[in-house]
Amino acid sequence: MNDSLDTPRRRFAPLLLATAALLAGRAYADDATLGKTLATQGTATGVAACIGCHGAQGEGNAAAGFPRLAGTNAAYLSAQLAAFADGSRQNPVMQPLAKLLSAHEREAVSAYFASLPAPAAIAAGTASIDPANAGAWLATRGRWSDGLPACAQCHGSGGLGVGTAFPPLVGQPAAYIAGQLNAWKHGTRAPGPMALMPMIAGKLSDADIDAVAAYYARGGATNGDKQ
Repeated sequence: MNDSLDTPRRRFAPLLLATAALLAGRAYADDATLGKTLATQGTATGVAACIGCHGAQGEGNAAAGFPRLAGTNAAYLSAQLAAFADGSRQNPVMQPLAKLLSAHEREAVSAYFASLPAPAAIAAGTASIDPANAGAWLATRGRWSDGLPACAQCHGSGGLGVGTAFPPLVGQPAAYIAGQLNAWKHGTRAPGPMALMPMIAGKLSDADIDAVAAYYARGGATNGDKQ
């Protein structure tokens, strides 16, 4: 090895590493700023601020049925925005907005909402659930006589979601959850991972849908949702 060449390399290697780390940190900070700006201010090209519908902290709007975004997996959110942009997921409000966002902007705003705190998980214990409490029973135990698994088997025992494919349900507006289940039931939303949801939603009655939506919207509260 040529020591005369190796010495400068060794001398400058730490500087190069430090520069790369600085640039990476700056890019991350820039993306975080971009995500927050999109969420809170929108864009000059006509994208409205996300918080106008989804709440100042991404908590959603129960009265209007707008979903909670805070604490939702960033990759899941970005995938939904991409689906709105390419038309594979239908929504008259979200489709035109998503089409105006670049892939980079979709990723940035998704990361911003993912960084916000999510509501507490539902307690995992199910021993005391009354079978007459349809929402809690379907969410935590399912109805195997109809081939229906519990929601918790994919979305997590606390309803906080699992990975990039199964979003959080706890704290989502009941109208939003019910709307998505009905969309799968009637074939107006794409099947999603392993085409599970159309099969599941198709086995739920209107009363089942309302009950499980109310259960998760109340954060797992068991009072008042007996059917």
